[in-house]
Amino acid sequence: MADLSTAQTFYGRWARLYDAIATLPGVGSWREAAARSLDLSPGDTVIEMGCGTGANFRYLRERVGPTGTLVGVDFTRGMLDRAATRIAREGRSNVHLVRGDATQPPIEGPVDAVLASFVVGMLADPAAAVDGWLDLVAPGGRVALLDAARSSRASARPLDAAFRLFVAASTPPATQLRYENPPWESLDERVAAARRPLADRTVDHTHETFGFGFVRLSSGRVVGSGE
Repeated sequence: MADLSTAQTFYGRWARLYDAIATLPGVGSWREAAARSLDLSPGDTVIEMGCGTGANFRYLRERVGPTGTLVGVDFTRGMLDRAATRIAREGRSNVHLVRGDATQPPIEGPVDAVLASFVVGMLADPAAAVDGWLDLVAPGGRVALLDAARSSRASARPLDAAFRLFVAASTPPATQLRYENPPWESLDERVAAARRPLADRTVDHTHETFGFGFVRLSSGRVVGSGE
């Protein structure tokens, strides 16, 4: 994984392109499914870790309503600037942005839900990060992870080379032609690692896949001390 400064510069430089990719036709249905998996109610508080340009905001806000609270956390100023523009354009007063590291979010719990989309694959220790997110959520609340990784489906094999190329291009510093540890292998490992604490510490799990199996959504409900 790139150092923090390199990653911030990289993602900030490509914020506009990331926003275009994040809002491609069809991608919205994945984001809507992620919001739905959180089982939010009007008035709830939901935190999005690594919110990027805010592509999930409309789906989350539809579920918490005007009385709820949505907080987006991201460490890249360029991403947050585009997210702020989106919030202003949509006139949302209950959507807030915080610049911070999703592995150590400057957020005090308890909250009702946490969402991270296409984030855990960029983290050096995704399992520890998800453990921390679970600690923020009140019993009965939910955590959802939406991620991309290589597909195991036979029908997806013709697309595997294109996926690996996309992963290499979107991983800072994105200047290597040969890898000792290919970024797509690290991505697979991190996505799998992030789901272990989710499986261990939650119940009522949901799992869905999209895009020929390259995109996967997992969620679970945080249990209380008496469960």
